[in-house]
Amino acid sequence: MMTARLTRWAGLCAAVPLALALTGCGGGDGDAKPSAAPPAASSPASAASASPADPDAAEKRAVLASYASMWTEQMKAYRKADAKGTDLERYVTAEALGQFRNDLDRMKAAGTVVRGDLAHDGTEVTAVDMDAQTPTATVQDCMDISKWQTYSTKKNQVLPMPSNQPRRYVATATAQKWEDGWIITTFTPDGAQPC
Repeated sequence: MMTARLTRWAGLCAAVPLALALTGCGGGDGDAKPSAAPPAASSPASAASASPADPDAAEKRAVLASYASMWTEQMKAYRKADAKGTDLERYVTAEALGQFRNDLDRMKAAGTVVRGDLAHDGTEVTAVDMDAQTPTATVQDCMDISKWQTYSTKKNQVLPMPSNQPRRYVATATAQKWEDGWIITTFTPDGAQPC
């Protein structure tokens, strides 16, 4: 669910579309289930977050694969300010997808798209609860937007990043294991916590 803190943070950093990325749950349409189990994808993290003796190692790898796939699809959408042609709905809840589409609409209205790269460092699953009615997991990530650019299609130029915008900061995501696999339910960036 989208928190008021996250909404305010996203609003403050509107010039940087990453701040709008999966700002939580806020509206949506259709069935909340993902369309299929997430395919394997390159992970923004090393598999080292799940040690060989860890009984939840396979689940942690699956959570990280879904998280990485979510980011792959988000970046596709941000590069054109449109979710059409992406598989984002496979990796986020319908409510989060609805908010994400609202964020893309704001990008379209502002005439901005993303260029450059988003890096992840030290991404790991910090908690797994397989005994919950709906199994849950928490992911902690160090987001690196130092090579991220917001490009104005109206002005045909890169927009400067706000000087107070941290280039590396901690973000936390939660996930649930549904019938078809792990799906991201919330994403909370913490610009006040550098990494």
